[in-house]
Amino acid sequence: MPPSAKPILNPQVIGQAESALGALLAPVLEETGRTFNQWLVLTVLTASGGAQDRARLSAHIATARKLPAAEVEAAITELTAAGALAAEAAQVTLTATGQAMHRAVRTRIDEVTAGIFDFTADDLATAGRVLATVTDRVNAFLAAHAAA
Repeated sequence: MPPSAKPILNPQVIGQAESALGALLAPVLEETGRTFNQWLVLTVLTASGGAQDRARLSAHIATARKLPAAEVEAAITELTAAGALAAEAAQVTLTATGQAMHRAVRTRIDEVTAGIFDFTADDLATAGRVLATVTDRVNAFLAAHAAA
């Protein structure tokens, strides 16, 4: 697309942006030794204060990312084996090792994407609202069609 063309928001534009960002994330995860699903677990646990019910964590990530729960469970098991998580009964807790893993990946992501999100606060807020609305509408559509 020529630089002067102003694309409208559509599935293609969203998909291209996600693919481009994924291409940036993949080598960061590779260099830090994490998988994408492990990164999701570390990120969600960090955002939720470092501890969560295992079933709830797994279901949340599987639903949000449209992944099989077994893949999320495998990532939790891998992170537990690596010492990043402590799993006691039904609770999963981020350890100091897990916090360090999250920080290492987050730092690299921030370095790699430093100039990419250099937009005004209003533009970022608008884009966030629009994408959140798209996500909500797709989820509602999927739920309605799953029930049918």
